[in-house]
Amino acid sequence: MPALEKSLVARRCLTFATGLVECLCFAGAVFGWASLVFVLKEEGYFSSLCVNATGVNSTQVLDCSRQDEQFSLIFTIASFMNNFLTLPNGFLFDRFGTTVARLFGICLYTIGTLMVAFSTSVLPNLLFPALSLLAVGGILFLMTNMQVGNLFGSHRSTIITLYNGAFDSSSALFLVIKLLHESGISLRASFLFLSACSGIHLLRTFFLLPRKFIPYPLPDRYTYGITCSKSETLSSEVAANGNSQMTEETPLNKNVPVKQEKSFRECLLSRFFMWHLLWLSVMQLRHYLFIGTLNPMLQRLTAGESSLVSQYTNAFAITQLCGVLCAPWNGLIMDRHKGKPRPAGETEQESDLRASVLSLFLTALQCVLFSVCASTPYLPLQYLTFILQVLNRSFLYGGNAAFISVAFPSCHFGKLYGLVMALSAVFSLLQYPCFALVKGALDGDPLYVNVGLTVLSLLAFIHPLSVYLHCRRVSSQRATSKAISASS
Repeated sequence: MPALEKSLVARRCLTFATGLVECLCFAGAVFGWASLVFVLKEEGYFSSLCVNATGVNSTQVLDCSRQDEQFSLIFTIASFMNNFLTLPNGFLFDRFGTTVARLFGICLYTIGTLMVAFSTSVLPNLLFPALSLLAVGGILFLMTNMQVGNLFGSHRSTIITLYNGAFDSSSALFLVIKLLHESGISLRASFLFLSACSGIHLLRTFFLLPRKFIPYPLPDRYTYGITCSKSETLSSEVAANGNSQMTEETPLNKNVPVKQEKSFRECLLSRFFMWHLLWLSVMQLRHYLFIGTLNPMLQRLTAGESSLVSQYTNAFAITQLCGVLCAPWNGLIMDRHKGKPRPAGETEQESDLRASVLSLFLTALQCVLFSVCASTPYLPLQYLTFILQVLNRSFLYGGNAAFISVAFPSCHFGKLYGLVMALSAVFSLLQYPCFALVKGALDGDPLYVNVGLTVLSLLAFIHPLSVYLHCRRVSSQRATSKAISASS
């Protein structure tokens, strides 16, 4: 293997590995909220909202429902901002490229970690902007890393889902902070360390990622990073001209035949987009409500036993680490047809869509099973709930990005990914009224809300059915056209 090709392979592997570490250790930390809430309660955040109340047999108990509402509101806002601001972030990424998007994300993430570091029980409201900044900065890390899948051709969907799985697993970061806190390491020290890690993100931005984009399909001898170019010849020309700046690829590969792509508006108004939005929204709402209310749910099921709450919180956070192991299964399902001969006349996109049907169906099925277990008020069953939750969440977000990448033109990926996340975020705001309903009219019993969400989750099956019918219709039309051509 020539030295140049070895260098390219090494750089691609290093880019993939460091991107995986970045997503695994930083990007989705905000979704480990249940672990951080445990620490914040011990530190006395919003403790002034706890009041004495009369319990069973006229005993005095401490009612901290208003404190729980504040923590739930922080997570609701952060999860909403995480998704809703993906839309402008998608436009930012599509318009200005990787470097600008990542610098913006690094800035937000650093400010967020510093705000948590300097928050106290006297200044608990700093958590509201801090968690939102962490969420938005983290999604930018994920968005700019998913294009690394373009470097690996036939494994593209697997890489995209793997990064999304790593994003899910990074929620275990707050478990690490919880365990460090129990070992005597302060919350401030932990978050100051996370702020200092921004230097690593900056090095990756400038040395291991392109200034603009990684195109797909990938041109021959494509290089990137500090000397980004399309070919060895182009690199030589740049060197000969004495230009030490990065040379950049064009937005799409010009070496392949020009294809008439759908406009952004056509993609937006398509049935694929509409049903995909519904598919994502109903399942995401179920997950957000579960994560945001996990601590009060465990308090209720354990009758307030602090050691049991801590044990189950740790178990939930540990299962989140498995997201990076579960997500590639979905990618393998979507990539299972790669390298195999396609039926005559079938395009690569049609083949990809046909492969996505099973992935979309399994994700919807997992969500219903997870919701049924979460609705059952039996404490030991929650271990199974945690397993199903991390499996389904890994399939959900990895499958979301992978489906958008195969169903729509790559030039609209950032905008469509951002828009579907933003619109689903608006739908996810229903989690706070649901929480208020449980705490108020339902007197803390979430059974009816859980049953309602389980029924709502059944709507997710419409999407895989729609894609399946589309693939069958296209196949039938192709067969008819072939028969007519043969007869003539």
